[in-house]
Order: sequence, then structure tokens, then C-alpha cells
Amino acid sequence: MPAIECPIGDFFANGWQAYSQISSLAVCLNPGSGLNCYWQMPFQKAFRITAENRAPDDMVLFYQIDYALCAVPENIGYFRACSRRSNPVKDGLHVILDGVQGTGRYVGTYLAWQVNNAGWWGEGEVKFYLDGDRDYPTIATTGTEDYFGGSYNFDSDRAYRPFTTPYTGLQVIKPDGLYASQMRFGLYRWHILDPIRFEENLAVTIQAIGWRSGGRYLPEQDDLASTAFWYQTEPHAPFPKLPDFALNLPQLQPRPVLNLGQFPDSRLDHGVPFSQRPNQGSVPGTRRRGPGTLPWFGLCENGTP
Repeated sequence: MPAIECPIGDFFANGWQAYSQISSLAVCLNPGSGLNCYWQMPFQKAFRITAENRAPDDMVLFYQIDYALCAVPENIGYFRACSRRSNPVKDGLHVILDGVQGTGRYVGTYLAWQVNNAGWWGEGEVKFYLDGDRDYPTIATTGTEDYFGGSYNFDSDRAYRPFTTPYTGLQVIKPDGLYASQMRFGLYRWHILDPIRFEENLAVTIQAIGWRSGGRYLPEQDDLASTAFWYQTEPHAPFPKLPDFALNLPQLQPRPVLNLGQFPDSRLDHGVPFSQRPNQGSVPGTRRRGPGTLPWFGLCENGTP
């Protein structure tokens, strides 16, 4: 059972396969297709990382992984990440994360958001339900842009303004006047200095709400994919089935999938060319015994991330 399972681009906060530089503490995306991750990933016994190529063509994936074999506390929280997609969003509500049981801290959110209506789309709130709260959220943010560190619709002089900072960022992909007909956005928020801690369970949702005439709310029917990042003690619940991120995106190639797990006897796979395979593209590598931590790893594809 993996600890991390999500499209590679979304894991590095660049989910639309359209290059956008990111300079954050958790991940950096640098020219021309260098994806770098700085999340701490402790392990007790061993770890394994695999990549699955879902595209119809072969690709080359080069990567480097830095790790340290060191003492790790028995009660340490393990890094987790999983992705979900609502296409379309139903009733104006998208579930970012639920079913988390145990003790831990929530540390980050990435959204890949395609807007399917005219007008402002980000009036919805991000809501956190902690330790048994169900009917009402423990934490409720204001508008979507406020949660991601912006304000007033990300609007300056009647235009969206992309930005990248250590903890928050916005990617803007405009329609091209032909087949890429919708506005698309990438948004990240890292709770590195302000983790959301939970003792028993955790659920996270976001409303997809815009405006309609007369100052009324409009539940959006957008295409919304999310990746949640958190740490928690073992055991962790199985993730839901990874959604088909290539569905209804004819102008984009399917997204490669990253999978990382901690296993009592596993192997570290080295970067080599790989082809589409039924399950996952990986090759035998050198055994890495723990305990220890992964302080950094980076990927470089032979195309845009």
C-alpha cells in the first residue's frame, strides 16, 4: 500500500503539463523541466519509488534521490500524498481528503482547476474537519484566493497575476483561442510553518462557488483535481482509486504517476528509459535499508512536466 500516489506534475505543483516556474520551500520547478522535492520523508526500514507511464509513447525519466540513514523516532509521522479529481464538480463541493485516521499534521494543498463558467470562480471556502467534527468545520477559510495567499480574485488591473512564493503560488493558463478553450489555474499552499494538527481524524473539502447575476452564489461545475500532503502515524487507510487525469483532456498527454511506499524489504529503482507497462514502470535497483529520511529528490522528463 503506497504512502504517496499521485500524478508527477501534481506532486510538484505543476499539474497542467504547461511549464510554470515554482520557487517554494517544498518543491521547485526550474528550467527546462527540472522538478525538485524537499519534503522530508522519514522511513524506518526501507523505501521504494516507482513511476508509471500512462502515455501511449515511450519516455525517458532521469532522477536523483538523496537520502540519509539515521536514527528515526518510533512515533514519527510518515509523509503522505494522494490525489483526487471531480470532473465535473457536483453540488459545488470537492473533497480534497477524507478517511484519515490517526495522529498527524496537514502540510499542503495543490489544486489544478479548470473553470467552465464565465466570471469569478473562487468564492468557495476550504474547510478542515478535525477530530470528530462533521456537521461544522473546525477551520473554515474565507474565499479561495485568500487561502492561497491572494486577495480580490487575484485581480490587478483587470488581469490575473501569477506568483510563486515559499508558501503559496498561482499558475495561470489562458485559452489559446482554439482548442484550449478554458481558463486553467494551478494553486499551491504549504502549511510548513502553520501545520494543521489532528489527534484522531481529518477531512478537507473545498467549495467551487462563483457569482451569478444579482449577487447570488453559483455552484460551479468545473474540472477540479487536488493533491493533499500530510504526515501521520501508522497505520494509514488505503487511498481511493487514482482518478483518470487524462479523461476529457484531448490536448494533453496522460500524466505520469508517482508512487512511493515504505516496505520491510524493498528496493530503490534507478532512473532509466521505460515504456508503458500494465502496472508500473520500474526496474530492480539497490536495496536501501533504514531507518532514515529522504531530504531531496528530483526528476527530469524528456518533455514538459
